[in-house]
Amino acid sequence: MNDILPIILPILAALVVLAALIPVLMKTRRNIKDYPETRDANDPAESGQAPGGTLLEDRPGAAGPAAERSTLEAADVDDTDTVEVPDDVAGLEIVPVETPMPVAGRLARLRERLVKSNTVFGKGLLALLSADKIDENVWDEVEETLLLADLGTEPTMQLVDALRERVKVLGTRTPEQVKALLREELLKLVDPAMDRSLNVTRQGDKPAVVMVVGVNGVGKTTTVGKLARVLVAEDKDVLLGAADTFRAAAAEQLATWGQRVGVPTVKSDIDGADPASVAYEAVKAGIDQEVDVVMIDTAGRLQNKTGLMDELSKVKRVIEKLAAVDEVLLVLDATTGQNGLNQARVFSEVVNITGIVLTKLDGTAKGGIVVAIQKSLGVPVKLVGLGEGADDLAPFDAESFVDALLN
Repeated sequence: MNDILPIILPILAALVVLAALIPVLMKTRRNIKDYPETRDANDPAESGQAPGGTLLEDRPGAAGPAAERSTLEAADVDDTDTVEVPDDVAGLEIVPVETPMPVAGRLARLRERLVKSNTVFGKGLLALLSADKIDENVWDEVEETLLLADLGTEPTMQLVDALRERVKVLGTRTPEQVKALLREELLKLVDPAMDRSLNVTRQGDKPAVVMVVGVNGVGKTTTVGKLARVLVAEDKDVLLGAADTFRAAAAEQLATWGQRVGVPTVKSDIDGADPASVAYEAVKAGIDQEVDVVMIDTAGRLQNKTGLMDELSKVKRVIEKLAAVDEVLLVLDATTGQNGLNQARVFSEVVNITGIVLTKLDGTAKGGIVVAIQKSLGVPVKLVGLGEGADDLAPFDAESFVDALLN
């Protein structure tokens, strides 16, 4: 028995120690099984970063050099399945660069459309003034026709008085004579002597800067895109600034217009970004890249919203810290008629309008709004749009416009 004790005692001691260790091992096993699958990125220990911001592997005594860890992680990546990472530009249409139509060709097309769409002046007035007898009733109808054509009260009275006098002196009234009279008087009202050229010439080391403004829904962004095509057709180097930061996809829409003619666009990726900042960066880029023209698209705003109009004024002031604003073009929808005059007056007071872009002129059989706006503001209509096509914007020509009105 005494001989066996030295053998049994170590075995019993080992069993006692093992029995004491079993609960500890079981607890440790449970902890491993229940360990969270995702780590807390905010916990410095879990993120591999010390509380003070120092990477743990860079601290003295840290386990494992960073290079060795990178090698191991790279090996792990090789064993994983390939995952497609979404691209910020995925799904965007790749638009081929187009060659815009020459400006001269556009004028002919626009005149054809105007001839088809405008009948008030041509058919209505010519029929009235070619009547065998022109009495007060006829003149009343002439006046009413002109007012319905959005000519405005003052221009209407001016035109009627001039026609009365000339018809009285002329005596006979063949259709050819009446048409010639009407053309001469309308041309005076439209005023071919007004300077309708766009100020888009570089001055020294600064590009020409064009701001495009207007109320919501008149087609400002589209107008900027179409005007870019006009300028590219005239061999101008153009850059666009997407300062409409509030309308969803406005910047992308403008960039697509630019892409179609190879024109870059400066825009912010942040919705609701400060439009003045975007405009500033666009002009700065235009100066750095030595472009000819920088065009700034602005957000639509109601003319009776003081805060929004003040913001528009701020955009112009910020731009002028870098370069002069050579053109401020107000885009008006021709179908809004006399309401467009109210818009024009307010915008002119805030940002000093230099020219009018009249869109959707093919959607109205009137056309007199051209005269009314110019008479009211003393600002020329410089561009007209007669359709939704990419090249349906052209410089306004007074004689072509009047000839089209009279068919």
